[in-house]
Amino acid sequence: MKKIFLQRGKEKSLQRFHPWVFSGAIAKKDKSLADGDVVEVYSFDNQYLATGHYHNSSTCVKVFSFEQVEPDEAFWKQKFQNAVDFRRQLGLIDNPQTTCFRLVNGEGDYLPGLIVDWFDGNVVLQFHSYGMYLLRDVFVKVLREIFGERIHSIYDKSVATLPEVKDFVPVDELLYGSFNDVLARENDVPFYIDIEKGQKTGFFIDQRESRKMVGKFAKGRRVLNLFCYTGGFSAYALAGGASHVDSVDISKKAIEFVERNIAELGRQYLEKHSSFAENVFDFFEHVPDESYDVIVLDPPAFAKHHKVKEQGIKGYRNLNRKAMQKVKKGGFLFTFSCSQAISQEDFQTIVFSAAAMEGKRIRVLRHLEAGPDHPVDIFHPEGSYLKGLLVYVEE
Repeated sequence: MKKIFLQRGKEKSLQRFHPWVFSGAIAKKDKSLADGDVVEVYSFDNQYLATGHYHNSSTCVKVFSFEQVEPDEAFWKQKFQNAVDFRRQLGLIDNPQTTCFRLVNGEGDYLPGLIVDWFDGNVVLQFHSYGMYLLRDVFVKVLREIFGERIHSIYDKSVATLPEVKDFVPVDELLYGSFNDVLARENDVPFYIDIEKGQKTGFFIDQRESRKMVGKFAKGRRVLNLFCYTGGFSAYALAGGASHVDSVDISKKAIEFVERNIAELGRQYLEKHSSFAENVFDFFEHVPDESYDVIVLDPPAFAKHHKVKEQGIKGYRNLNRKAMQKVKKGGFLFTFSCSQAISQEDFQTIVFSAAAMEGKRIRVLRHLEAGPDHPVDIFHPEGSYLKGLLVYVEE
């Protein structure tokens, strides 16, 4: 097996089970190493440390084992089986009330570079490393062996996430079976899933726990869902008894899915819901202050990497200031960031600053994060990308 040797003293992070090797830590490597190769990592003193996939980038090895292994089909099948068994412990396997969940969460399931989402028997693979991508056929076989006829389709949706590889042009494509209208349920709330053209894998599964909480706070209240995408928070709010819900997203296609999902929830909810295919900042301009009892603010990532962190902080702060203007006294704001470059501490400071600038007195009621089907490896805190706050706006 091909090898990499680290500089003296650079082995400590691997000895603490951090699953990444950075290019600056390398002393020497096999000259024949190519993107996607399986490689063993050794200390400067020739001590074995880990095995992973190589890529010629700043994060040059993503580790999938800290033991010397032969990563054959049986090895990968056991990895998948472990992930399935864990979701079974969470009550997500064969649960008719919740038929969409994350099956594999990258480093959190010791499969770095791989995301697998389940939508009522329709599986979406999303590869973030070329090494994992090269195992597509193995993963399709393993999934079919584990789930049998419960799998209707397997779709690879990785064009937007795969790193650049010379002479390689990825395509999103169906790998097995077929699908038409994909309808999944989450806590018995129905959602149509746009696997092919939707964002990420088609639905933001990571917000399940926060959506459920919004439903609990919505009863009898007027709710605004900003950057609503296909209306996850909106449907929960209506199911929870909201007096009215406004959903705002710049994408007309997303708004079409919102309205379809509300209709599927129940025709009686249509008169309690309004959709706006509009830029959020434009929407703010024609809405009076203190119009809503509950606002959900779940924008796209403003800071995908540290080079744009300061710009992202300004964007989040400005949005939260605008949202706080529209919340009634005694109202609630659910506010989120999915930017990895923004830490939980950064985000709390952003919300604090927004409140101070607006002269709002707020209290933090909950720290919000992804559900338990998005486990985070304790040795890889970078995996905790979603952070949010539920705040009470007193005045």
